[in-house]
Amino acid sequence: MSDEQIHGAERLAITSRSIGGVTVLALSGEIDYDSAGRFADALVAVQGPGPQRIVVDFAGVTFMDSTGITALVSAYRALQGADGWIRIAAVSEAVLRVIQIAGVDTIIACHPSVDGALEA
Repeated sequence: MSDEQIHGAERLAITSRSIGGVTVLALSGEIDYDSAGRFADALVAVQGPGPQRIVVDFAGVTFMDSTGITALVSAYRALQGADGWIRIAAVSEAVLRVIQIAGVDTIIACHPSVDGALEA
């Protein structure tokens, strides 16, 4: 494993749990060039046969750049093609601003909490 992979792994923690058939990915740390691959891999790992539903909990994310946006949009497209969906929850103001500038909030629903995203 290269130093970049170790460094990226240390900067982003991802946990997964299932709530009522919806996979909730809880993120903590930074999503950037070094860690976006782990984020993208986690999103792809959830996808499988049949419609998949994912809520991404951004409560612990302190920074995200365009590589995180790319991972979200790729997952959105894959899930939409398979009659699934992805929702974003609990985003900080700084990360929400990046999402809004990129226009991701116009295609992926953003909710103030995980509970709100699950109930929508």
